[in-house]
Amino acid sequence: MKERLQKLISSAGLASRRAAEQMIADGRVSVNGRTASLGMSADPETDEICLDGEPVRLPARRRYIVLHKPKGYVTTLRDERGRPTVAELVKDAGGRLYPAGRLDMDSEGLIILTDDGAAANALTHPSHQVDKVYTVFVQGGDIHGAIARLRAMDSLEGEPIARPAVTLVERRGDGAELQMVIHEGKNRQIRRMCAACGLHVTRLVRVAEGPVMLGSLPAGKWRTMTADEISWLRKI
Repeated sequence: MKERLQKLISSAGLASRRAAEQMIADGRVSVNGRTASLGMSADPETDEICLDGEPVRLPARRRYIVLHKPKGYVTTLRDERGRPTVAELVKDAGGRLYPAGRLDMDSEGLIILTDDGAAANALTHPSHQVDKVYTVFVQGGDIHGAIARLRAMDSLEGEPIARPAVTLVERRGDGAELQMVIHEGKNRQIRRMCAACGLHVTRLVRVAEGPVMLGSLPAGKWRTMTADEISWLRKI
């Protein structure tokens, strides 16, 4: 894909975009052996871009994808017990991608996978307080009382947690559909929180992490993250 030369030179770590523009203006940059001019674009995959006669080497392009994990898959690349893994669902995505965070086997929804280790670590580190949004289907007696207890919960089995944001979306017979927002990603955290408040989770779907939305992506399918999503991920 073609991009402006100053952006490519900056991406290669050789200069800022403004300094790269001056290099182009000074005639120091060539494309396929011809001196480049300001405003010119090139494709680093097919064009030879040189600065002062030396090839401009771009870092390997990172991959960032969003997967809709179905129930029954574990969020690992290999499983010693032979259970289905998310790796099987993204084998056509190109390269070896690693999950940034987890969803337990019985849960569904959004998983980000990438080969950018720094971005994956940033996404999962609790200090960044990335909102993780879940649709939670529960059964239990006193729904309103349970929601009040969930909203006030600041510890789980003796371990401090950030209080979740909980919204009642719809009553469903003897149960309800809730939206829950948490920052941490402790093991089976939402299921344990609900259980502590007398609710049984019948279905759990992660629908967003920060600005990255699951949307209408079908279960078992993946998509490439948008430029805005990738920019957000890199910033954190």
